[in-house]
Amino acid sequence: MSETTAALSTFAKDIHSGLTSNPKCLSSKYFYDEKGDQLFQAIMGLEEYYLTRCEFEIFDQQKVEILKRFLGTDTSFNLVELGAGDGTKTKVLLNHFVSQGVDFSYSPIDISQHVLDVLSEDLEKSIPKLKVNAIQGDYFDALAKLNENHFQKEVVLFLGSNIGNFSNGSAPKFLKRLGDNLGSGDMLFIGFDLMKDPNVILSAYNDKLGVTKEFNVNLLRRINNELGANFDLEGYEHFPTYNPITGETKSHLVSNKAQEVFIEATGETYSFDAWEAIHMEVSQKYSLKTIHQLAEQAGFKVVKNFTDENEFYVDSLWEKI
Repeated sequence: MSETTAALSTFAKDIHSGLTSNPKCLSSKYFYDEKGDQLFQAIMGLEEYYLTRCEFEIFDQQKVEILKRFLGTDTSFNLVELGAGDGTKTKVLLNHFVSQGVDFSYSPIDISQHVLDVLSEDLEKSIPKLKVNAIQGDYFDALAKLNENHFQKEVVLFLGSNIGNFSNGSAPKFLKRLGDNLGSGDMLFIGFDLMKDPNVILSAYNDKLGVTKEFNVNLLRRINNELGANFDLEGYEHFPTYNPITGETKSHLVSNKAQEVFIEATGETYSFDAWEAIHMEVSQKYSLKTIHQLAEQAGFKVVKNFTDENEFYVDSLWEKI
């Protein structure tokens, strides 16, 4: 790395690191600028993208049983959501819990204060009786802060199969650390996309309208706009793969010609061979057996698995031992 990159923003440093790796890679956490957010909202509405519909179906059809399991023998709980976003699916549960007169509060956690402000304002209008305590910051720091001030059961939501964006090695570590921030009897309600027909999975990441391709290419556009790069946005093909043995779905952008990209913010030029790939994202798919193993490794027991009608997806409820 040149001296120039030493004082760069984290964004620029991460891009430089990824483009000098072998194979090249870019972190999926940088997908979400304003346009990236809009594109992902569009993806969630696509015919091929079943994940959001499956989780919504689970909440809508099984909200009575979900509430029963959340309460257990308790009369109240604090509902904590990691990475709440716009809360579209969560509102199904929030509305039901409030309508049943449940004694609970809702604590959305997100790194983005803007996201939390928008969500809090929306909930104040749409569910005025809901007690909201939004917390900006790192998941684990926020959980530690909550545990200092709360003496009731915590029920943590980690939805949308976000765990699938972790590699096989990092997912168990994340879940173990999450468990270490909870007390005995606390609960984790976590979404997993299940292994299924490989064609169904691949279609979800390679839609006919090309929205997923545009979502991936938008990261190159962001690097152009924010870091002064000159990526040719027409110079890359979107190529997803799925391994039915490991359950890994990977997204790549493949350079369709030999080309060089200069990034002003790093002062570096990055060379691409024809048909060289950039790894963009991983989306892990799970078996029920693996989910039980992950729970045990992280210090939880599985209370109940809630699946959609097609058994494409599961929201698994775990209890901290």
